[in-house]
This record gives sequence, C-alpha cells and structure tokens, in this order.
Amino acid sequence: QVHLAESGGGLVQVGGSLRLSCAASGSIGTVIWYRQVPGQQREPVATQSGVDTTHYAESVKGRFTIYRDSAKNTVYLQMNSLKPEDTAVYYCAAPIKGTIYWGQGTQVTVSS
Repeated sequence: QVHLAESGGGLVQVGGSLRLSCAASGSIGTVIWYRQVPGQQREPVATQSGVDTTHYAESVKGRFTIYRDSAKNTVYLQMNSLKPEDTAVYYCAAPIKGTIYWGQGTQVTVSS
C-alpha cells in the first residue's frame, strides 16, 4: 500500500504561480494530477509515466509542468500563469498493480 500526500495549494492572484507536491510513502511509477470543481467530474491535468514521458490537458499546456524527484519519492506540479478557471481541489493519483491510490487533495484558489 502507498500513501500519497499533496501540499502546496493556496490562494493566488491571476497570473501567479504555485507548486504542488505529491509525496509518496514509497517508490511510485506513473503519477497523475487531477483536479475537481464542486459539481463536476474529476479531470486529469498532467501525467508522468516513466522518467521523461508526460502528458497534459489542453487547458494547461504551456503553463503547467509535472516533474519528479525520485530520491524524495515526490512528484511536483508547477503551475504558472494561473487563471480563475484553474481553481479546484487538486489530487495526485498513482496506479499500482491495478489499484489507484489517491491523496487527500489540496485546494487551489485563483482570485481575479
């Protein structure tokens, strides 16, 4: 079993930046950052599988970057040029042997 813990959320103004962290209790492979707005489905934002393979939702391409520090078992989501529509609870998830592990989420609020 793997435990994931997100941190780094908060309140930021439009155009600002935040870096979210997803700290894992052990070694992890693929990690997906999701976000969810109340009343809407959780949507994938960024995925990293392996060392150099990444994928981004169209809405965040060029603004968000997913990367990891394997020595710390931590995956980051650097978010730049934030927009009000980026406001959501952000979750990290790690699929391992057929089970998807989730963190508790961290709130990101972008004020205009």
